[in-house]
Amino acid sequence: MNPAETFWTGKRVLVTGGASFIGSTLTDQLLARGAKVRIVDDLTSGHLDNLREPLAKGAVDFIQADLREPGVTRAAMNGVDTVFHLAADHGGRGYVDLHQAGPASNFFLDGLVFSEALRAKTKKVVFASSGCVYPNFLQSDVNKALYLTEDLTNGPNDADNTYGWAKLMAEFTLKAYHKEHGLGAASCRYFTVYGPRGVENHAVIAMIARAFIAQTPFEVWGDGTQIRNWTYIDDIVEGTILAGERIDDGTAVNLGTMERIRVIDAVHMVCEHTGHKAEIKLRKDMPTGPLNRVADNALAKKMLKWEPKVAFKDGLKRTIDWYFQTKDREEVKRIFARMLTER
Repeated sequence: MNPAETFWTGKRVLVTGGASFIGSTLTDQLLARGAKVRIVDDLTSGHLDNLREPLAKGAVDFIQADLREPGVTRAAMNGVDTVFHLAADHGGRGYVDLHQAGPASNFFLDGLVFSEALRAKTKKVVFASSGCVYPNFLQSDVNKALYLTEDLTNGPNDADNTYGWAKLMAEFTLKAYHKEHGLGAASCRYFTVYGPRGVENHAVIAMIARAFIAQTPFEVWGDGTQIRNWTYIDDIVEGTILAGERIDDGTAVNLGTMERIRVIDAVHMVCEHTGHKAEIKLRKDMPTGPLNRVADNALAKKMLKWEPKVAFKDGLKRTIDWYFQTKDREEVKRIFARMLTER
């Protein structure tokens, strides 16, 4: 057996939000490494279909509940060695820009999870953070070759909406819990994750969905010059697991590629891969988020010995194949407009 896999053998792991896109993929990989996994998910955005195989095999302890309800988090922590905390009120760009009250509940949720982990003498909490923690004022020039380094959150801070502020405060809380109470901790700053099991409220899946339902004109939010570094799900999960193995002191690390990809170029790639031919309609009235968001992943390479393996062009092809093979056009048409701004 690979030595990296033996670390998790027999470990009792809690994955909050484990029925989600990222959470379920993480669960699959933890099970493959021999971990004993418990999941808590209220299914407000996660889906049981993502856990179909492990549930059928009885391989996971699944609890459908809201961690914010009295007693749920305390019970879920019982006997747990490591917590991967992914549960959150979140969505894509439309949701993050247009909804502030929902993401504000993450302040309470994260604090509760961390407090109960400490009370239960859990050895480590690995927190799913976000590129949304970085100052907006740094990310406004698309002509600048910007790569965001972890120290840029040392202040002054200007996080991305309430969602970003909650993620940043949770990171600070974990650092304090390690310093003052010795709780093992790590934070993983995810950069624009995409891949199989992704949903239509995130940009890449939304692009693919537009091609899938043959949308014409093909709508693009903003002027298309926004720059992102979309990161494939398998790379994100691998980095998250490595953080669980190799970081204890609450350090936050970027998990992202360093590919600089314009939104409009990603749209052209989607249309080329799918054979969809349509006029492009730029929607400058719609939410776009920061104009220039790309990770510097040098710290993850140093601390985790991690770097992304899947180039965007390859991951995009895999994701398109999955989407076209598994989705129903009429159902996608029915939910698409709502999903762009909701969870």
